[in-house]
Amino acid sequence: MTNVEKTAPEKADYNPFEHRKVEKPNSDLRSTANLIKASLGSGMLAGPLAFANAGWGVGLVGTIFVGIVCGHCVQILVETSRGCCKIEKKPMLGYAETCKTAFKNGPKCVRSYADVASVFAEFALLSTYVGVCCIYTILISDSVKQLVDRYVPSVILPVEYYCLILLVPLILLCQIRYLKFLAIFSLVANVLLVATYVICLYYIFGDGFSISDKKIAGDPARYPAFISTVIFAMEGIGMVMPVENAMKKPQNFLGCPSVLMVAMTAIVFLYSTLGLFGYLQYGDVLRGSITLNLPTDEWPAVCAKIFIALSIFFTFPLQFYVVIDIFTKYTLPRISGKHQNIVQVAARTIGVCCCVGIGMALPLLEQIINLVGAIFYSILGLVIPGIVETVFKWENLGRYNWIFWKNLLIVVFGLGSLISGCTVTIMDIIKILSQKTE
Repeated sequence: MTNVEKTAPEKADYNPFEHRKVEKPNSDLRSTANLIKASLGSGMLAGPLAFANAGWGVGLVGTIFVGIVCGHCVQILVETSRGCCKIEKKPMLGYAETCKTAFKNGPKCVRSYADVASVFAEFALLSTYVGVCCIYTILISDSVKQLVDRYVPSVILPVEYYCLILLVPLILLCQIRYLKFLAIFSLVANVLLVATYVICLYYIFGDGFSISDKKIAGDPARYPAFISTVIFAMEGIGMVMPVENAMKKPQNFLGCPSVLMVAMTAIVFLYSTLGLFGYLQYGDVLRGSITLNLPTDEWPAVCAKIFIALSIFFTFPLQFYVVIDIFTKYTLPRISGKHQNIVQVAARTIGVCCCVGIGMALPLLEQIINLVGAIFYSILGLVIPGIVETVFKWENLGRYNWIFWKNLLIVVFGLGSLISGCTVTIMDIIKILSQKTE
């Protein structure tokens, strides 16, 4: 009997859940709240704009389809990570570590690329969540600017100034280091988001809307922008492994019912309903967030603008957690214990400054949402999970194995949305900038 044959049963019997030691574990409820909040936010409120690009019929079907694909990609990523944990006999692995381990234990021809896969995944994570933090900065600033312009007309400031004003509060909030404590803010943010959702529906149905003058199917040239926005709204895959790794009962993350199923069902429902009815009410005049289309002289609408600004503000540190987690992983082991707190504070401060600075430089909310969805989330949420599962299970795949062809379709879909969405969005940005210079 070979060494491989002897060790295989031992590896298969290793249960990573039994070896996990989480300092401050999360309950299923808190984990669900974190997962929902990691996906929903500014993306959900951009749903009506996405439907305006696709038409209400194509938008509804497309939203459900993308939701199923995104949920499936989360599932295969977590399943692959757990399989890698058993092989490596490690209690938990992050996103990039899962990619590295899958390649290291895959076919011989790809094992030398394990480190490359890890670095690429880390870069994709970092780029994605820096982009998300920039979007959040712009959305909060836009909402605050609308209210100040309406109620304090003597103070008219560019949106960039409001980004700068937000800098200190965001720096302070992002000093929170544990998901357990961030979950409290996530719960509050979810309540505020649901309240905003209800108020938006109040205006949508209160004023009445007509379906006859709305498109069932929009211009196919705008479909890439629709897909990019939906992917941005539903993907929170960078937070999946931190949430699953921090659970008190990680076995409840997958299955039926499960944390993932409850979270994705809520995400698809909220996004599709607000996107559909928001488009039917406001048509093609929608902005990057539907709250920006609400009036500024009625108290329910004012509450909605305040609620969404606070909701996104409380969500910012959850998205920033991914950015700082990557930094911490590579730097803190090289720093002496007495200096680690100072480095943490400095890194979080500098990181927030960079995100806010980028937001100030490019305050184009709709276009940045599309760009982040097209480039980063397509890679992070679709392309990488499809490739990683295929590599990890390669030895058991035959030519006609459905897993191979399924993942090939996911990767092609991800690359297609990346190329087409990026092209359409860049053309939109060039058009807007050219108009501003005329």
